[in-house]
Amino acid sequence: MATTPLTELAAARRSRAGRAASTVHGGSGHALRQVLLALTAGSALADHESPGEATLQVLRGSVRVTTGSDRVAATEGDHLALPRERHGLTAVGDAVVLPTVVAPTS
Repeated sequence: MATTPLTELAAARRSRAGRAASTVHGGSGHALRQVLLALTAGSALADHESPGEATLQVLRGSVRVTTGSDRVAATEGDHLALPRERHGLTAVGDAVVLPTVVAPTS
């Protein structure tokens, strides 16, 4: 069965952590990585470093990206560049996002 935003969101709703993720493209040996990530309302990814340049496309719902000094709200259809600094992600409502990361080579 193919992973879709709706199937990923259903998996997040069943998860005790309130989130679920599936790799769409990339992984070991690839510079480009895309992950379909679903979060239930209030669920979050704790602050973390980005392994490279990254963007975030909101496929469903709404999220908030936070850094030490800034907060950016994004809703369905928004596409934004993620900061190269430490950042976190919180689902304002049930949400599905597609982060894309290009890891530096050597």
